[in-house]
Order: sequence, then structure tokens, then C-alpha cells
Amino acid sequence: MKLSTFGAVFMAPTIAFAETDPADWDAIAQTANGQTVYWNAWGGSTSTNAFIEWVGQRVAEDYGVTLEHVKLSDTADAVSRVLSEKQTGQDTGGAIDMIWINGSNFAAMKDADLLFGPFATDLPNWAYVDIDGKTVETDFTVPTEGYESPWAMAQVVFMYDTADMEPVGSMQELLDWAVAHPGRFTYPQPPDFLGTTFLKQALVDLIDDPAVLAQPVTEELYDEVTLPLWTWLEALTPNLWRGGEIYPQTGPAQLQLIADNAVDLAISFSPGEASTAIANSQLPDTVRTFVLDKGTIGNASFVAIPYNSDATEGAMVVANFLLSPEAQIRAQDPNVLGYGTVLDMAKLSDEDAEAFGALDLGVATLSPAELGTVQDEPHPSWMTRIAEDWQDRFGVR
Repeated sequence: MKLSTFGAVFMAPTIAFAETDPADWDAIAQTANGQTVYWNAWGGSTSTNAFIEWVGQRVAEDYGVTLEHVKLSDTADAVSRVLSEKQTGQDTGGAIDMIWINGSNFAAMKDADLLFGPFATDLPNWAYVDIDGKTVETDFTVPTEGYESPWAMAQVVFMYDTADMEPVGSMQELLDWAVAHPGRFTYPQPPDFLGTTFLKQALVDLIDDPAVLAQPVTEELYDEVTLPLWTWLEALTPNLWRGGEIYPQTGPAQLQLIADNAVDLAISFSPGEASTAIANSQLPDTVRTFVLDKGTIGNASFVAIPYNSDATEGAMVVANFLLSPEAQIRAQDPNVLGYGTVLDMAKLSDEDAEAFGALDLGVATLSPAELGTVQDEPHPSWMTRIAEDWQDRFGVR
């Protein structure tokens, strides 16, 4: 369900509180014992489903909480369920206790007062979260304000073939390299997710103050702010694979071009994707990854608790466990999920930091420290406008 749909419905503000103070963790854990938490989460990945099953085993062992994974194909379905319950006055005993959420779905629930909280910063394991180096306090520019808790990170990386090139540190350097090596780079065609991500990453890196992108786009700012992007693309496009007259349609198609030695460079939103592709013989073992000097765009996956959850304490227990070094190490293991961690290595015990360091992330995967600073996602309205403009300027006719 789109955010505009919620905006059409008037709702009185709702403030939801747990039966126990979120800051009183001993009481939270005691009340959670015996509760069943219905976690609505994407169910399209066998490995993710297995990880959630493991989380359920662990919170049952440590807290007596039963975790039920309600598998979703579309997170908006869970948002619609909570909205429907509110509209019919079901302010307690809701069917959903926790949602894997981010982006516009979170913004919609927050605007419609459908969330329990704030709770995230009261979780004991919040002390380990990297609030300075990762985008865990905003969700696509929307302040989380404690109404959702992060548990995994994604970040832009560039995959390159070391047999053919060296890393570049900026989008300007990428242009210089492309001009010197015409035809050896391309990106998925917008509106493909990775294609639009490439445009966002270019804009963030090219302008002096990316903070302007945190606000909704306006006509007054659009032309001035995006001019560096269009100037850059005008110079880049003739030097792309096949002269920019055709583009790969998807991320996997982009990887195939590297495998076929048609290009040397590709964009990814998964720091571990190259290692996995090498292990699966989809990419040559000479491929590695890099990030830009100023950092690259990243975003977090979050969990949120509906305002009418019947197991708020149990949901907080699960959210807290997801932030534990134990769970984060397992999630980052490429043999399990390969997700990026939301934790700050400097805040961990020596033992936990060493455990992260001992993980074999794969031959082409950067460590958390090497991934560097995470740049904020622009407000979604910028991307919508830029994708439309790109189609008019560069879209394949």
C-alpha cells in the first residue's frame, strides 16, 4: 500500500505502550516468557527462513518466547492488515506482533500512528549499534525515532576484475577510467533497482552537499542539484558498453557481462555478492570489490512492532536478540546469510570483535571496517524524478 493511501485517512494519534516499561529490561524479559510473537517477514528465501527459524530456537531457549514466522511476499500486506484492524477499532490483540520493514512501508505506518514505541534505544544490545557509521537512525531519510530496530545492512559496492583495472575512488575517476577504456562498463537499465541505485550513488558522490537530498524534491532545487549528474552522464554514456545504446536489464545480466569478459566493472547492493558468485563459478576468481572514498549508499533492514501487538515484550526480546553479537555474527556468515552487520566493532568485547574478524567473508568481500562510511539514501521523491528524467534523456528508444 502506498503512503498516499494512508494520507487519505484521518486517524487520531495513537500512543502504544508495553505493559512494562521498555527501559526495565528485567521486567520485559519476565513478561515475555510464555508469549508467542508472530513475526511477519519476507518468506522468499530459504536461507533467510532458516535464519529466522534459528532465531526462534534461541529466543525460546533464553527467554521462553515462541517465534512464529508468518511468511510474506509483500510487506505492504502486513501494513494493510494493521491499518484494517485500526479502522475497525481492534486496538489490542492484533494479529501481527513484529514486521520486517523499511522504506515507504515504515513511513506509512509511522504517519498513520500504527507503531508501538519508541522502544529501540531501550534495548540492551542497542549499546553495540553503530549509530555514527551506519544509517540506522533514519529509514530512507525518515527518522526512526526508536520506532524500529535495525538488524541488517546493505551497501553499494563495485565489483571489478583485477586482471583488467584498479579500483577508482570517485564517480569522476570512474568517468575518467571509462573514457580511457570505452565499452568496458555499463549498469542495469533504470527503472531496474540497481540501475536507479547507480544514478543515486552518482548524484550523492558528485554534488558538494548530499544533505539536500534528504528533503523532498522541489522544482526550485531539482535542476540545480541534478545538473552535475546529467553533465556527468552525457560524458559517460558514449563510453559505455555498446555506446550506451543498450543496457543489461538486471543485476544478474550485468554479472554475466563480467563473466563473458565484456565489461570489467559492475555495481552491487550486496557486499558479499561477488564472493558468492565466485564460489558458484558465476564470476572469475580475479573479481574483487571496492567502495568510493566518500563512502557509498547503504540502508538497513529493520523490525517494527505494531501498536496493537499482543506480545510487545516478546517482540522486544526478539528485536534485542537480533542485535546481539551472536545473531549478527551468524547473519554475516556467508554460509548463512552474508548480511552486513549494524554493530560497531569498537563497541564490542575483544572476544566478539575477534569472532567477527575470524569470519571468512569470502575472497571478494570487504570487512566492515573496509566498507567505510555509509551514505544516506536520498528521499524517495528524488529517485522517482531522476528515473523519469533519465528515461527521457538516455532511455533506449
